[in-house]
Amino acid sequence: MVTQRSSILDRLLVLEMVRVTEAAAVAASRMIGRGDEKAADAAAVEAMRLAFNELDFEGTVVIGEGERDEAPMLYIGEKVGKGIGPKIDIALDPLEGTTITAKAGPNALAVLAIAEQGCLLNAPDVYMDKIAVGPGYPEGVIDLAKTPSENVAAVAAAKGCAPGDLMVCVLDRPRHQALIAELRTLGCGIQLIPDGDVAAVIATTDPDTGIDLYMGSGGAPEGVLAAAALRCVGGQLQGRLLFRNEDERARARRWGVEDLNRIYTLSDLARGDVIFAATGVTDGSLLKGVKRRRDGSVTIESVVMRASSGTVRRVFTQRRG
Repeated sequence: MVTQRSSILDRLLVLEMVRVTEAAAVAASRMIGRGDEKAADAAAVEAMRLAFNELDFEGTVVIGEGERDEAPMLYIGEKVGKGIGPKIDIALDPLEGTTITAKAGPNALAVLAIAEQGCLLNAPDVYMDKIAVGPGYPEGVIDLAKTPSENVAAVAAAKGCAPGDLMVCVLDRPRHQALIAELRTLGCGIQLIPDGDVAAVIATTDPDTGIDLYMGSGGAPEGVLAAAALRCVGGQLQGRLLFRNEDERARARRWGVEDLNRIYTLSDLARGDVIFAATGVTDGSLLKGVKRRRDGSVTIESVVMRASSGTVRRVFTQRRG
């Protein structure tokens, strides 16, 4: 599918988005291994907000870390930027992997995606059931309406292998016990991760990771961010919002979600020309983390992608700490 280049998303914004994720990652990196998730997240949030507010655009957070009453998070509906220039919708997670960062684990990232107004799903901060696969498969090979066994069988058939030859990535959570048990009966390899499902979904696009499928529930914000990345590099993803109580259903309705059982496709979650940027906080499968040198400088690794051009750029930065 060819994506038309946006007249709103200037190519200069590509590098600016990297600067935003870099700021969040560097700030969060000071809290690596300190055991304080909230402090790590707060540092990333404040740095990302300050970086956004130096830019000439009218940004609206449509996928964030919470709603207005949950400050200091970059909340859904928050306005960022100088308020002049193009109007842009933003999905973000200033620190994807707060627990990872607190424990000095792998794959913590600062991530965001931007698009023209109305092109990113505007959803509440609730859970989302997700399934994702990398590029090269026939459209519709995965389907959330089907069982995990049916999806594994479909992907295995398309890949030309047995179901037991597939590696499936799943968040290591008690809620996934039944899913893990079903995958075990199929003989699948399972890579259990403590956190960081944006990086896990992107990993399905890289043959070197060995991950064929991502399955399970995680945050809806991470689902939109992962979809934005796949729009740039290829692959398929479906998501369905999950609600634990009536309050969460009411919040969804407030944000314009009418069909609470809808299965969202990749283009439902992120459509049009999309820019995705991520910076490593800790070392992981996607990016290396922030490193501090004896002279006080820091090295930073980021990736930035654009749907209309299909380009993926890796950016290595060294600067004073």
